[in-house]
Amino acid sequence: MTTLHDYLQTHSTPEIASTLTTLATASISISHLLDKGALAGIHGEAGNENVQGEAQKKLDVISNDLLLGALTRNPHCAGVASEELDDISPANEDGSLLVLFDPLDGSSNIDINMTVGTIFSILPYHNVGKTATAEDFLQKGENQVAAGYFIYGTSTMLALTLGDGVAMFSFDPNTQAYILINERVQIAKSTAEYAINASNHRYWLPPIQEYIDGLVAGDTGVRNKDYNMRWVAAMIADVHRILIRGGVFMYPFDTKIAGKAGKLRLMYEANPMSFVIEQAGGASTDAVARIMEIEPTHIHQRIPVVLGAVEEVAFVKELHAKAGILANGEPA
Repeated sequence: MTTLHDYLQTHSTPEIASTLTTLATASISISHLLDKGALAGIHGEAGNENVQGEAQKKLDVISNDLLLGALTRNPHCAGVASEELDDISPANEDGSLLVLFDPLDGSSNIDINMTVGTIFSILPYHNVGKTATAEDFLQKGENQVAAGYFIYGTSTMLALTLGDGVAMFSFDPNTQAYILINERVQIAKSTAEYAINASNHRYWLPPIQEYIDGLVAGDTGVRNKDYNMRWVAAMIADVHRILIRGGVFMYPFDTKIAGKAGKLRLMYEANPMSFVIEQAGGASTDAVARIMEIEPTHIHQRIPVVLGAVEEVAFVKELHAKAGILANGEPA
């Protein structure tokens, strides 16, 4: 059996291996808390909101504190950024890496015992010897040196890319170690399964409405085949399903909330998941442009997301081109 430790020794640098080991150790603590559930007193809301204006769950706060504390103590981390916090946390000036994370994606699912997970992204730090600032984190997704997620479901798993494919690990509760189960995860180019919050149909741009209407029409529509819709309401669960059996996931631009280009965060969700999806042979865009090439302007920037099977992602892009608009509805 190949453990995560073994895999990192041969596939990454000592600095990246150390940082990923820190993340993995924290994930095990989070997984144990989830196993205890209500007995650990982790259900319910914490009584405050995060920087996104969302009500924090108790385990949101606990997970954030676990990860933040562990990473800021790691000598290779120059700075850490969390989706839950307004500002970045400078760490070790001599560190060569920056870490961003969503401590508990899908946390609204905790109280109903559904899948949640931790998403992470690791970037190079270019100002070694100086205190890290928020500007240091504003790098394109293609600069990432590692990314992935820990998913806490019927079993705890890790999907990881170091820029040379995607490896998947399963946590063994007996040995308390992550064991490699698939060294080369691949996504099929075509699919008959999609994930989207269909209740927002009236707020979508015409190209997305046209696309989904075509899928709903099935073999009687322009796509000439039937599609199934799956929606967990947690990006991490929907992306994991795509890695396991294919599909396409969408959270497109909508007009439901003025001033928000999309629900998902570029730095904490879209970039790391795009890195994983692309390395598994899929594609990831904001419906038009490749997400990994987007120049970030703010640490908590939001964008639309369309990712998964390359044929579906390309079809969505073609519909926007036909309409002559960008992902946000502006003229192309």
